[in-house]
Amino acid sequence: MRFRTNLRYRVTLGFALLGLAVSMGLAGTLYVLTISMEKRLITETLSAELEDYITRYSVNPATPPPTSTTIRSYVIRPGAKNAPEALHELKTGLHRVQLEGRAYYAEVKVRDGWHFIVLYDDRQIRQRENQFKFFLAIGILAMTLLSAVLGFRLAGRVISPVVELAARVAGLRPEDHPAPLAEDFPHDEVGILARNFDAYLHRLADFIEREQSFTADVSHELRTPLTVIEGATEVLLGDPGLDEVRRSRVERIARSAHEMCELVSALLLLAREEQTDVSKSACVVPEVLQQVVEAHRHLLRHKPVEIKLELQAQTSLPVECTLLRVVLANLIRNAISYTEQGHVSICLDEKGVSVKDTGIGIPREQIQKIFDRHYTVATGSEGIGLSLVKRICQRYGWSIDIDSNEGQGTLIRLLFEPLS
Repeated sequence: MRFRTNLRYRVTLGFALLGLAVSMGLAGTLYVLTISMEKRLITETLSAELEDYITRYSVNPATPPPTSTTIRSYVIRPGAKNAPEALHELKTGLHRVQLEGRAYYAEVKVRDGWHFIVLYDDRQIRQRENQFKFFLAIGILAMTLLSAVLGFRLAGRVISPVVELAARVAGLRPEDHPAPLAEDFPHDEVGILARNFDAYLHRLADFIEREQSFTADVSHELRTPLTVIEGATEVLLGDPGLDEVRRSRVERIARSAHEMCELVSALLLLAREEQTDVSKSACVVPEVLQQVVEAHRHLLRHKPVEIKLELQAQTSLPVECTLLRVVLANLIRNAISYTEQGHVSICLDEKGVSVKDTGIGIPREQIQKIFDRHYTVATGSEGIGLSLVKRICQRYGWSIDIDSNEGQGTLIRLLFEPLS
């Protein structure tokens, strides 16, 4: 589940909704009770008024009925038509009637066939009810706002340990071996979270230590035999009695050993989290490019393929030359490997390096997959070459743009700046 607002505002919203629900419940209950009590009070008042008039009327029939600005009274004799028609059908009790476009409460009592009726104008009652509703609405709004304000303040205090924990975690570096977090937090949910962070950080630090030890050991253990192999091949190549066939085999061993040394160096550099400061010894791209091209000319011995190198800029980059060499070697080697005839053109300009070939091309649906680790191409070959290229480009912020037509060739553009 994703939340679009932070924890403090969600807690505030919860308090506001709770205040709204409670205030509406109380207001509704208060309104119902008030209306019920008002109706009962009207009934009792009109009934007492009517009983008093009936008592006085029985003593003196000439006694006038009670009348005021809000009260009207009627005495209806059997068969008489001295009152509005709507009053003749009323039975004993309290009623609501409409007369002359106005609403009345009507209290009715029957004595010996005589109908005694008192009407009470409810305009003032309706006005008081509307005022009461308005005050209840104001109360609901005020209660909701108060709940939101209190919720916002309380939420700030409640989540302050979470905010502090987040700030502490943001500044953690596993290799620094920081002090445990759980010691500064209470034994509640935040404390449990801090202890879990401590456990995770401890496991992460152990993993980093093991990885660093492994990369250092592998680098040392591999460099030693590779250095021995390179030295042995140099000695063998210096032997004047070595025939052409054996010399070709020794040269192949020497190239493989050299490529392995560069690959080990590249993997070791990528395994380190921090980048080495190489600003004082920038890598000259044209020199590296020429070295890579010459190192791969042997792949063209049995192919009618021409390799063209064009240097239009003297670019220098503050990067590890080993990593740049690995990127260029992979791109050029792939272009040569998948080109059976035609040419491979390599061009260096101010923005980057272009490698264009007339090879088999790449299917459109596979262009975005070729940089995946261990992705298998149509020829059945696989490896870490292009995935390693991708990692190096991500390290330095470079970008690669590919344009390929299946059966016609591929253009790969290595830009020493991200694509816009």
